[in-house]
Amino acid sequence: MSKPAPSGSITVLAGPTAVGKGTVSTFVRDNYPEVSLSVSATTRSPRPGEIDGVHYHFLSQEQFEQYIEQGAFLEWATVHGLNKYGTLKHTVEEAAAAGKRVLLEIDLQGARQVREALPGAHFVFLAPPSWEELVARLTGRGTESPEEQQRRLETARLELAAESEFDQTIVNEHVDVAAAELVQSMGIAPRTA
Repeated sequence: MSKPAPSGSITVLAGPTAVGKGTVSTFVRDNYPEVSLSVSATTRSPRPGEIDGVHYHFLSQEQFEQYIEQGAFLEWATVHGLNKYGTLKHTVEEAAAAGKRVLLEIDLQGARQVREALPGAHFVFLAPPSWEELVARLTGRGTESPEEQQRRLETARLELAAESEFDQTIVNEHVDVAAAELVQSMGIAPRTA
């Protein structure tokens, strides 16, 4: 059992593609205002219903490259060989300086970079209930082509093998339960229904 993260600290949530990191993070954002959810930047196109600045900061390749050159990212990576994702330093630093508990929802590559930059952060691995459930979630959302689904599943196998690098594992069988476990690990009492 891991100890809760201290106030004003940073928690990194990572896990394989389609495990529900975004869904759990959104639940936390909507139900736990004391948590500051870091909004990642990406070069991928918005999915239906996604809002710039809320779900992601959607950037062009050129904008993203400028931020890299300026050293503006805490971490960044090219994911699935296609799009870039990154966490802007200033958003994390401002929230942590204000004493907020900061949640970074990022991929495995980004989590490894954050561990190098911020070894005192708390690292949580979000796992699927089973491989079959992960495949069903990825194919069921219908936002990627069959080729992209296959690429993501190949990446997911590698990501699942990295679970031991994390301080804690939470199985995402039910979003509300996974979110409650996550905020509890951040030192916040989960809400009761």
